Amino acid sequence: MSIDASVPAVAAGLIGGYAVARYTGKRPLGGVVLAAAGLVAGRHWIERGPAVTAGLSAVYLGAFGASHPLAKKIGAWPAVFAVTAAATGVTAAATTVKVVDA
Repeated sequence: MSIDASVPAVAAGLIGGYAVARYTGKRPLGGVVLAAAGLVAGRHWIERGPAVTAGLSAVYLGAFGASHPLAKKIGAWPAVFAVTAAATGVTAAATTVKVVDA
C-alpha cells in the first residue's frame, strides 16, 4: 500500500507555509505556500468524492487555524509539528481506505 500524494502535500503546506512566513517575514507569502499545497492535495482528494474533499479540506484548514492558539501554549514550531502530525495522519487514514463496489 502506498501513501497518497496528498499526505506530503499537506505536510509541505503546513510546515512550509509557516517556515516561509517566519523566515521571510511576509505572512502572505506563507499563505501562498499553504494555498498552493492545499490545491495540490485537493486535486487528489477530489478523485475520492466531494465528502472526502470537504472533510480533508476542513482538517487542513482547521489544522492551520488550530496552530495559532496552540502556539501560545507550546510554542510556534511545536504547534506546527503537532497540527501537521494530526492532519497528515487523518489524511493518510482517509486516503488509504479501499472503496469496494457493491
